[in-house]
Amino acid sequence: MEPSDKPLRGMRAAVLGATSGIGRATAIAMAAAGADVLVHGNRSAAAAEELSGTLRATGVRTRVLLADLGDRPAADRFADEAWRTWGGLDAWLHIAGADVLTGPGAKLSFDEKLDLLWAVDVVATIRLGREIGRRMKEQGHGAIVTMGWDQAETGMDGDSGAYFGATKGAIMAFTRSLALSLAPAVRVNALAPGWIRTEWGETAPPEWQDRVLREVPLRRWGTAEDVAGAACYLVSPSARFVTGQVVRINGGAVR
Repeated sequence: MEPSDKPLRGMRAAVLGATSGIGRATAIAMAAAGADVLVHGNRSAAAAEELSGTLRATGVRTRVLLADLGDRPAADRFADEAWRTWGGLDAWLHIAGADVLTGPGAKLSFDEKLDLLWAVDVVATIRLGREIGRRMKEQGHGAIVTMGWDQAETGMDGDSGAYFGATKGAIMAFTRSLALSLAPAVRVNALAPGWIRTEWGETAPPEWQDRVLREVPLRRWGTAEDVAGAACYLVSPSARFVTGQVVRINGGAVR
């Protein structure tokens, strides 16, 4: 890219949950647009370092910070270190969330999944967004992006609909309130992805594959890159008059 093609050049950004899926795609897209990217992961040190090397090759600054966001003291230390790394942050993209659909998380009970999602997705988003938002307001500018879900407002049957609807709905409500609290210095918006082909989507059974094609007017799964593009827009100067919004990235699905 030529310098003129890098609208985020000079931006100091933290991408939480950057080691896989939407978070990884967002970190890559941010760096491609010229932003310096702080890479957050939990236990995936190797994946975080690999991604950091990929980003560094584009010519931006990058650093890896690992933290369990479900551990409040650890999350607080992470936020403080992230802020001090480059003397402040211009963008905070809270993409991180607990995985209860694949791997060990899929074997948890309903109560265990709900507790994990509440701690990692909701509490961490609220506490860290509030703290980083306060610091951004003091510095006079900033943009925060959180992660919601397109069906949180309409509902979905089953246990997944229950715990994701409750937790992502809480994040979306918090986002709207935080936007009011931090305006006009800081903009706060939420992403609300629909059917995105991340790890679970790759192996979803045929009935779910068919459901996606029925529900999505664009007749395909979304990709992590589709969501990453929206995230980059929301922290960019092009979105300078956009705050307090929940942006659906779902191929036009109406439920």
